[in-house]
Amino acid sequence: MKLATLKNASRDGALVLVSRDLRQYLPVPAIAATLQAALDDWNSIAPQLEVAYATLNAGQAQDAQPFDAALCHSPLPRAYQWADGSAYINHVELVRKARNADVPASFYTDPLMYQGGSDSFIGPRDPIFALSEEWGIDLEAEVAVVTGDVAMGASVEDAAQAIRLVMLVNDVSLRNLIPGELAKGFGFFQSKAASAFSPVAVTPDELGTDWLDTKLHLPLLVELNGQPFGKPNAGEDMTFNFAQLVAHAAKTRELAAGTIVGSGTVSNKQGNLFGSSIDNGGVGYCCLAEVRMYETIEHGAPKTGFLKFGDTVKIEMRDGAGASIFGSIEQGVAPYAGSTRGRN
Repeated sequence: MKLATLKNASRDGALVLVSRDLRQYLPVPAIAATLQAALDDWNSIAPQLEVAYATLNAGQAQDAQPFDAALCHSPLPRAYQWADGSAYINHVELVRKARNADVPASFYTDPLMYQGGSDSFIGPRDPIFALSEEWGIDLEAEVAVVTGDVAMGASVEDAAQAIRLVMLVNDVSLRNLIPGELAKGFGFFQSKAASAFSPVAVTPDELGTDWLDTKLHLPLLVELNGQPFGKPNAGEDMTFNFAQLVAHAAKTRELAAGTIVGSGTVSNKQGNLFGSSIDNGGVGYCCLAEVRMYETIEHGAPKTGFLKFGDTVKIEMRDGAGASIFGSIEQGVAPYAGSTRGRN
């Protein structure tokens, strides 16, 4: 199934089914008002959604309407938990190498993970807001999963069975705020802006053979200001799969239905700066920090700047036939001028 959340007067939006070709949507208020409500009672709700989904794809849904990703919020406009991993060790190795530091051996056997802010995600076509360009605004293109309830100490096998949905995410980072925060020894907080997720979340069965070993084996496509910036394969060089990441998150606590777990910045191993960009035959990057790392390693200092107001970012994934799977995240960078959300 493919599911989305349309913006409305409520904070949690309205759950809809989206056709496989992303052309139509079907409201399902009689089944579940929100995606969180569906996840809370998944075993009962999912079969009902599947029947309606089949009707939609067969062209027999009387209430079907044209789908417009611009009307969408993130599939979960807010979540009980957002835990982001760092499953692509190549990314970690580059960060460490740029500052002449070794990667601890434990990083290859025990995932890195931080708990991000989940009270207020933004829509896939909403601006990336910041108060200052000096914060070092950066995109981070990733894949994420949404879980059902997960028991404390769940096995990797049980964690795999708890994965309900897959989606894309732009986990925006404010790079110039990170060093000061990490120096305090307590992790990210101010340096992580609001994340945006793809318009559509899909059940793993929709991905067919591209979903294997709880990894998504397709290129993640990133454009910066309308130009190709990255196309690394999300299934390659992923040291920890999603089942391992979910099990790691559940080691000491139960995970509630609706927990989101991210992969971290998708990153493939590739020779050097000259051969790593798309223009030079490489697969490019999913964040600006990575190209800056290559520049630091090869030239002693970064040359590429971070995002500026007016820049645009696009993140998407296409299947083997070239069709968009999740719809695209398309965001401009803009100065923050105050909240548009109603106050209680």
